[in-house]
Amino acid sequence: MIVPNALRNTMITAASFAVIALFSACSGNDTKAQNTPTPTPMPSTSPTPMPKVSHFYSGVDLSYVNEMLDCGAQYRQGGEIVDPYTLFSDAGANYTRVRLWFDPDWTQYSDYEDVKLTIQRARDAGMKVLLDFHYSDTWADPEKQYIPSAWLSLYGDTEALADTLYDYTIGTLRNLDAEGLLPDMVQVGNETNHEILQPENTMDTGPINWDRNATLLNHGLQAVADFNAEKGVSIARVLHIAQPENALWWFDEATTAGVTDFEIIGLSYYGKWSVYKLDRLAEAIASLKTDYQKEVVVVETAYPWTMDAADQAANLLNEDSLLEGYPATPEGQLNYLKALVDAIVSGGGNGLFYWEPAWVSTSCSTLWGQGSHWENATFFDAFDGNEALPSMGIFEYMNDFVEQ
Repeated sequence: MIVPNALRNTMITAASFAVIALFSACSGNDTKAQNTPTPTPMPSTSPTPMPKVSHFYSGVDLSYVNEMLDCGAQYRQGGEIVDPYTLFSDAGANYTRVRLWFDPDWTQYSDYEDVKLTIQRARDAGMKVLLDFHYSDTWADPEKQYIPSAWLSLYGDTEALADTLYDYTIGTLRNLDAEGLLPDMVQVGNETNHEILQPENTMDTGPINWDRNATLLNHGLQAVADFNAEKGVSIARVLHIAQPENALWWFDEATTAGVTDFEIIGLSYYGKWSVYKLDRLAEAIASLKTDYQKEVVVVETAYPWTMDAADQAANLLNEDSLLEGYPATPEGQLNYLKALVDAIVSGGGNGLFYWEPAWVSTSCSTLWGQGSHWENATFFDAFDGNEALPSMGIFEYMNDFVEQ
């Protein structure tokens, strides 16, 4: 998820949609009907049945939920207050994704202790866990891959930095395992479109130094592989790139550089930031799956259900996030997600995670404002006591593609 360095207040206006009804009529008389040859039946135009898959990751990123609960958020279904982890699990979500920052000094959340709580709550609700290593003290995304402050002195020594990344990764897994909180899947970096572990004041978004980048990524991947061998487990490894058009070139370059030992290609897919529209997404997924023989999973997506704001924090998804045919309504949000799942399955993909469906509006603040920058893209109605929206039905829809 792209989180800007600063958010500007945006004038939000409701979208106008023109609904055009087309009517056709035919007329004739009995004589003509009797003298007209019976037409040859046309071939069936029924849509091709969607393929079934052996498994599908129906996931949610709930990294904000612990903070929201501490800030007094309440989630409802049918008017009753419910536990958000249990709500998503009961709706059919089988995975929770959670981000891990190295040592954030500006928040008490998304650190190791907070991640432990998320994993425990997700497990108690019956869900598996995807642990997302950001390898940063703050948001890592396509524009920001900031090295943790504690590692900054190692920036000029790639081997020492790679060893530190390895030790941190395997050490985190060992610590989680000792507490019975081992994740089922691990993301080695978050939206690593550009070179990872760079100093903030010299962040370079130009061509990647693959000698350095491959060394760092491979040490992270190897740490998970070595932990798997050590414990006799099979934690799947994900490399995550924002937007399919970037994944196509990035994985080509990564493969050439020797970054090949992982199981899953993870994608962020936001129509606002991608040149690939829904009708081309299946093509990109199929290409990635065929070219690299990996599972392909959309590990981040979102779509707004309203253009109205419930607080003063400027929302990230506005009018420019909307696609034709999918208005910013609860039904439009659900229909968009169904179309997205159809595209993923058609391309041979194996999963979809929704980013922060429970980042609701509260009295707490972010780095950029009081409230949430996402309440119009959650699965809860901010104007009705955070009542669950129809989008909760997407998990059952996803699970229907799984072979029984």
